[in-house]
Amino acid sequence: MPARTARTPRLSAGVVVVRHTAAGWLFLMLRAYRNWDFPKGVVDPGEEPLAAARREVREETLIEDLQFNWGDEYVETAPYSNNKVARYYVAETHTERVTLPVSPDIGRPEHDESRWVNFAAALALSSPRVEPIVRWAAGMIGVPDPGRVGN
Repeated sequence: MPARTARTPRLSAGVVVVRHTAAGWLFLMLRAYRNWDFPKGVVDPGEEPLAAARREVREETLIEDLQFNWGDEYVETAPYSNNKVARYYVAETHTERVTLPVSPDIGRPEHDESRWVNFAAALALSSPRVEPIVRWAAGMIGVPDPGRVGN
């Protein structure tokens, strides 16, 4: 039997979009079916991952004012769902209104719901794949993690 070669993971890029309010930092989470995540999508051939991440936020939420105050640092998930890896950046927005536009490819919005949530609620909504991303982003923006010793 011939040796099986490992497929190169497909890269998705997205943004943990945050907004500072009087109540503290809020995270934008999007729901597709039962799964909560951040805006993200496949990086097109020849496209830079950060550019793809910006594009996906705009396409999925109509939010355009993203400030990458924490630079272009990112974190990636382990491979999942047909060898896909998701890379996430963190950006701040001042836009409160989230619009879930109809995707021309599928004839409906890609997501069923959006919510601005605090850190604890973001953790509660997160799957095991997304939870480390929430914790990483919280650390980047300076939100203490009550579940971590030494905070």
